Amino acid sequence: MPRKLREDLSSAEFKRVSDETTMLLQQHFAAIRTAKVFPGKKPSEIAKSLEEPLPVKPQDPVRIIREVRDKILPNSTQLGSPRYFGFVNGSGTMMSCFADEIAAAINPNTGIWKAAPAASEVERLVVRWLAEMIGYDTRCGGILESGGTMANVTAIATALHDKAGYDIVNEGLQSPQRTGKFVLYMSDHEGHSSVVKAAQLLGLGRNSVRRVKSRDDFTMDTGSLEEMINQDVRAGNRPFCVVGQVGSINVGVVDPLREIARVCNENDIWFHADGSVGAFGRIIPRKAHLFDGLELTDSVTLDPHKWLYVSYACGCVLVKDPEKLRKTFTLLSSYLRGILPTEYSGLDYLEYGPQMSRGFTALKLWMSIKQYGVEGYRKLLERNVELAEYFDGLVNASEEFEPMCKPVLQIYCFRYNPSRVRGPGLQIADLNRLNQMIVDETQLTGDAFMMTTSIRGNIAIRICITNHRTTRRDIDLTFATIRRIARRLAKDVIPSVQSL
Repeated sequence: MPRKLREDLSSAEFKRVSDETTMLLQQHFAAIRTAKVFPGKKPSEIAKSLEEPLPVKPQDPVRIIREVRDKILPNSTQLGSPRYFGFVNGSGTMMSCFADEIAAAINPNTGIWKAAPAASEVERLVVRWLAEMIGYDTRCGGILESGGTMANVTAIATALHDKAGYDIVNEGLQSPQRTGKFVLYMSDHEGHSSVVKAAQLLGLGRNSVRRVKSRDDFTMDTGSLEEMINQDVRAGNRPFCVVGQVGSINVGVVDPLREIARVCNENDIWFHADGSVGAFGRIIPRKAHLFDGLELTDSVTLDPHKWLYVSYACGCVLVKDPEKLRKTFTLLSSYLRGILPTEYSGLDYLEYGPQMSRGFTALKLWMSIKQYGVEGYRKLLERNVELAEYFDGLVNASEEFEPMCKPVLQIYCFRYNPSRVRGPGLQIADLNRLNQMIVDETQLTGDAFMMTTSIRGNIAIRICITNHRTTRRDIDLTFATIRRIARRLAKDVIPSVQSL
């Protein structure tokens, strides 16, 4: 019999669906430590399992939840697994699940204060908390974004508005007042691709991003930065922003922030710190020295959905002078505001970023920070760093593997190189191919998940430990899996390498 259409679920139906969902989540988290990390299925297989015609008749909500259990969960990569080390993805706090459910129920639009009074004030509060955590001026402005990319876009747009030298908000890049080409700078090795995307989205073009030479330790060479700025000025260009890495994407390094701040100050250039990967490491006492000078930056990108473990999506940008952020994005529309002033209005976040319609992202951050506190987060982040160092110890203790960098924060890169033990030396191309195959096959086992990256032209196995559930046992199991697969591939795929 067809299901009768209801505008909303009855109380009894709501409880039935809620109980089914709660049971699904309980089972999910109970199995998170042992579940396959990667489903190991082709896109066509997953698409086929989900294929169905457009629903015409109403369906039973409980049945829909069970389809999620049977079709969605088994075909999902488990970012919450303690052996998920891919990209720089956070693990997701349990409190985030409850927060997202509550936020969806309230369904505020945090672009306008009157549409989201409590949600807007929660966001204002957590922005201040994040600034305090990293030692930034708590009088700053800030806004939650979808992630590091949009946070970088917001920061670089603000930098461009502030340093253009004319009214770029109204005139744009086509203004006759524009003199020279706008250019910005980041590290040639560790600069993040989102900076290039920001330049493209802002109409500056990818070639406006200057790649500054890196030192041997992968940090930005500030001497080279100064030379490039001087060359651009002589060429008639307008340097307007330098992006420093605060926990870089490949090896987790922190650029010399105080040195870069001096260069920017002397040349009237905006200094933006991309702290999406590592800025929260500032709360670890033995690592705090790395972040010296962070307080001197004009803006900072943060990603709570990375190293504060909250669920996607939750990025953030802090801007030291909130008025500069507002001037970049403010707009006037009569339908958004009343004509007469009223005390029943507050901060409208649509004036501080590119989005007008915005969800209640701040709730999961507010609830997670309250659950763990800074002390709890400090212990969890410290453990992540210790595990990266522990992995480095396993690599250095094995003659078959070699480190590709020293662990600074939570990211570590290494590779398998059997020619260090015996057999003829491998060509770089063969070694790169071997390590890529090791990672691909490790993923398909479902035992662990990691990615490769390029370290000065060499393929490296990259481990990113941004998971609050990971322990030494997970590191040992992962290393054993990699070693087993590596030895087999070295023997079967590249016969010239003698058996180990």
